[in-house]
Amino acid sequence: MEAVAFSAVPASESPFHSSFEKFQSLTKRLSSPQTRAMTHSDLEKMLSEDGRELLRQLFQDHLKLRGSGDLGESVTGADEKERAEKRDRERGLTSVFGEVRVERTGYSARGCSSLFPKDAVLNLPEDSFSHGVRRLVAVEAARGSFDEAVESVQRVTGIEMGKRQAEELARKAARDYYAFYEAGCSEEALAAVKTLPLQILSLDSKGIVMRHEDLKEATRLKAETREHKLSKRISRGEKRNAKRMATVAALYSIDEFVRKPEQVAGEFAPAQTAGAPQRPRPAAKRVWASLEKEQDQVIENLIEAAAERDPKGRKRWVGLVDGDRKQIRRLKSAVKKHGVQITLVLDIVHVIEYLWKAARVFHEETSPEAQQWVFERLLEILRGNSSHVAAGMRRSATLRGLPENQRKPVDTCAGYLLNNTEYLRYDAYLRDGLPIATGVIEGACRHLIKDRMDVTGARWSLEGAEAILKLRSIRSSGDFEAYWDFHERQEYLRNHHSNYAKPAVLNKLKLTRVK
Repeated sequence: MEAVAFSAVPASESPFHSSFEKFQSLTKRLSSPQTRAMTHSDLEKMLSEDGRELLRQLFQDHLKLRGSGDLGESVTGADEKERAEKRDRERGLTSVFGEVRVERTGYSARGCSSLFPKDAVLNLPEDSFSHGVRRLVAVEAARGSFDEAVESVQRVTGIEMGKRQAEELARKAARDYYAFYEAGCSEEALAAVKTLPLQILSLDSKGIVMRHEDLKEATRLKAETREHKLSKRISRGEKRNAKRMATVAALYSIDEFVRKPEQVAGEFAPAQTAGAPQRPRPAAKRVWASLEKEQDQVIENLIEAAAERDPKGRKRWVGLVDGDRKQIRRLKSAVKKHGVQITLVLDIVHVIEYLWKAARVFHEETSPEAQQWVFERLLEILRGNSSHVAAGMRRSATLRGLPENQRKPVDTCAGYLLNNTEYLRYDAYLRDGLPIATGVIEGACRHLIKDRMDVTGARWSLEGAEAILKLRSIRSSGDFEAYWDFHERQEYLRNHHSNYAKPAVLNKLKLTRVK
């Protein structure tokens, strides 16, 4: 088989002449006896490298086709100063295909920053890495460690960058997070929740190991004065590193799901019954976390986001909580400030955890008797009888004559039930079809923080951790594509549009053609 021949070969003066030459060279190589003897994997490797170079050359030729961005004798900046000194300059751009050179006309004047209209039309970034490379780094850094992100970028694009460069690009990629969500809820999200009667708000906190200088002042002072019992290892109860608490929030809408206490208790029974009814799925779920913002600020953001989705207050708002008194008090204060009503529900899984700790006082941990003890009391709690359950377990401990230290889990569980009685009306919650478990927020804590931030040995800077939390939040909420489009528009406004007295003049370059 001979090399593929093309009859319509572009003339040497064609702007894509160099690209066509590389294409011909590649097709010739593909037709050679040596290439025809390759395995498919060797062929993939060759095309990955040579094909990327062909795409880089196409990109380069297109940039040349666009001209230098000459807008005439002068350009006036946003400072109202005319720049009449013209000089052609060149800059590099590291694209996903490799480095290309951009030839452009610069306009300058003494004491003024230079303006490059072609940079504006192309929306070139402030440094050498293209938005395509930045996007890839944002995705990979949110997914895994910075080392893994660097390796992935090099494998996909052939670009080599340092870990610090990847960290900096991730921080820049997340800079428009708040502006994106402040711009308003998407039409898709509003449509998805329009017919659903329940709007669920949930909060939690999770610690992240921080660099010493980025700890909160009280935590930092405590860490500085902490003394370890042993010099070579950490003793039981001691902590190697200090953490800063991130507040995690979740917002979604869902349909009602009416159940009976026996059905819910059966899900946690020793022998579960088959054929459980299909649960409704959360819609337009948004999750996020922040180290920078205090908990009351995150709660305020949560209420504002919920109000935006339900401006006329037609949905029933449900707040899923874990019993944190400060969190509940702040949530109540925020909803009162906004004039909305909310039904607070204590997470049933937290209740079950307390029940199990109490059960171990009376029975062996793995015994059938312990399971049955928990099941019976859980069923009564779901029937709305949490106060009776609390009194009964305390009475049992007293009748057995258990000493204070031994019965402590029982008293703790009973106190938890009594202190949260107003949030334990599960009989009414189930009858109204409300959710009673914080699975969404627990999953958010695991995905946003534990799966990425709890890497062994990692100690985060505040700025770096916040950027990764934002990027993971955007991805988890299904908003990454919309966010990235918004981010690139903001980059244009930041780096280019705001530099010109009359930005509309840039539209002339979009009509430029090379003859």
